[in-house]
Amino acid sequence: MTTSQASTTDRPDIAVIAAHNDAFRKFACLGETSSQPIQGRMHLTSSLTMTEDGLALEAVQAVGEFDVFEPENDPDGCHDFGAVDIRGQKVFWKIDLYEADSDFRYGAEAPDNPATTMRVLTIMMASDW
Repeated sequence: MTTSQASTTDRPDIAVIAAHNDAFRKFACLGETSSQPIQGRMHLTSSLTMTEDGLALEAVQAVGEFDVFEPENDPDGCHDFGAVDIRGQKVFWKIDLYEADSDFRYGAEAPDNPATTMRVLTIMMASDW
């Protein structure tokens, strides 16, 4: 087996990562459950939490409902980043993948394995980026 063949078979399944990212985001933001639990945490930046009444809640809901993934905004196909407009304000969201037992110090070695991957969804004002 050549080196390129070996590396191709060792690559994580992008479609599985995207499906897990979507399931986690919908669970974290909307409370939707999936057949397989996806580990993770959601964080809102302080600038988002300090916005006018209800904007942060609207942002969380809009992030959970987001489904417009195109090559321009999702070039790697992982469904790990997006932007929504809330009351004329741009809000970004990003999902990062970590080893489940690493205290968020190490990236996920097998990001398509939900048993060993911890997701962190960060929702922020565009100005935080």
